[in-house]
Amino acid sequence: MEKTIIKDKLNRPLHDLRISVIDRCNFRCQYCMPADQFGPDFEFLPKGALLTYEEIERLARIFVSLGVEKIRLTGGEPLLRRDMPILVKKLSAIEGLLDIGLTTNGVLLPKFAKDLMEAGLKRVNVSLDTLNDELFGKINGRGVGTGPVLEGIEAAKQEGLGVKINMVVKKGLNDSEIIPMAKYCKENSLELRYIEFMDVGSTNGWKMDDVITKKQIYYLLKEQFELEPVDPAYYGEVAKLYRYKDKDVNVGFITSVSESFCSSCTRSRLSANGQIFTCLFNGNGHDIRNFMRNGASDEEIRERVSAIWNGRDDRYSDERTAETHKDRKKIEMSYIGG
Repeated sequence: MEKTIIKDKLNRPLHDLRISVIDRCNFRCQYCMPADQFGPDFEFLPKGALLTYEEIERLARIFVSLGVEKIRLTGGEPLLRRDMPILVKKLSAIEGLLDIGLTTNGVLLPKFAKDLMEAGLKRVNVSLDTLNDELFGKINGRGVGTGPVLEGIEAAKQEGLGVKINMVVKKGLNDSEIIPMAKYCKENSLELRYIEFMDVGSTNGWKMDDVITKKQIYYLLKEQFELEPVDPAYYGEVAKLYRYKDKDVNVGFITSVSESFCSSCTRSRLSANGQIFTCLFNGNGHDIRNFMRNGASDEEIRERVSAIWNGRDDRYSDERTAETHKDRKKIEMSYIGG
């Protein structure tokens, strides 16, 4: 199928696709699956509601034909989905797809890193919000310390996978860990991404007062390290990157609250139950699973995806206020990933 480039109403091309493969996690992290909302009796999606690997592969090929070059697999915790290396191998065979990554809490990487690497995975983004075991157990809601995550990071490095660390920073919770995390990642040649606490979904109790901004974190780092800016590697790169002057290691910031990047967003999302979302903060998904299962051809699906993207005018972070975040319908992180 001939590859084309499609652009939305604001002239943003489609370049990056996030695919959530499962809606559950082995943690109950307060950022996306707080225990008071996702307790032991919470009803997750039935197996038949999830896209099959064959359906994911089919949709991925169509998205690549429309300009997508990067795919990241997310969840929930994607490694809870059985035989994940099989899906990675299917996706890595798609002509025109340049990069496949996976976001994980890292706990299952010692078991799967080798097979994932051999299947064609390029890199992993590991969620780690603190090095303090007690605090980490509080954040993940299971009392699990950092040991299994650190072992997973090391396993990924040993297999040759690229590793980036994602740290969501929340005021009064883990902002004291900003410098310890920077030192750890710098010493271990890991790229750290500080993520501003975001108003994703409706269950994480987001308030602007809980946000530590990129500017605040940057000035804390400047007291300890010499940093120099790094140019974006491609159009639409989300992270604002810096490099330590005395070591070739980057540190980045995801600034959707304090410094919007809506104008250059090139990312679409495919949820665990087969809906297309054109913005992380837009809860109005477009069903593609049932359309596909009802017999739509590849060309019909391609036309529908094009129409969804061409009609996109999302710019929630540009327009965010304390009031709009309360009123807007949003998809939960457990369905759509980060």
